[in-house]
Amino acid sequence: MDSDLAESISSLKSSFASRGLSPHFGKADANLVRSLHQKLRVPRRYRTFLTECDPLSVEVVTPAERIQLIPSAELEQAQVGYCLSAPGMLIPGPTPTGWRPSWVIIATSSLLGDPYFLDTANPDAEGDCPVHTAMSGTDSWQPKLCASTFALFLKILAIGMDVARGFDLDDYDVDNEQVFREALGPKIREHDPAAVKAGHWT
Repeated sequence: MDSDLAESISSLKSSFASRGLSPHFGKADANLVRSLHQKLRVPRRYRTFLTECDPLSVEVVTPAERIQLIPSAELEQAQVGYCLSAPGMLIPGPTPTGWRPSWVIIATSSLLGDPYFLDTANPDAEGDCPVHTAMSGTDSWQPKLCASTFALFLKILAIGMDVARGFDLDDYDVDNEQVFREALGPKIREHDPAAVKAGHWT
């Protein structure tokens, strides 16, 4: 595991621990990870994450969002209707709503049902790629950058958990959400200015 991914995973786990939460991580089966690579073309860094830190039951809760990471065993099924027409069968091109086969869903919003997905058409030299989200229930998918890499996505989730300490997460309040977003933006900017500029988190 490379140092950037290891640091992001450590930050996320520490953020859960500081909130007194115990997410369930495991280790994905190597054969399953190879199969996901063949079928979904997931990049190297994300494959390493699944192999070393499979998110079996991991939800990041803040005043603005609830993001459920998808475990490896459910990853292929999560794509059906998006980039797969059926398990193992990639849609050959963009769907009429604009969904692309290079987009691989890795998490969902428990609040809104929106997907969070890797854009595997844009890998970098580290074997990583950007993470986007898009609003569900619309006529066409309009992707918005969430993180410049998957490693930074994990880091941003950790930052969100840290900033959320002290907020009431059980009683939604629009003012609390705004205060949270205003505090979150500068923290993310230190690590991923492009993600802040895209506006999803703020």
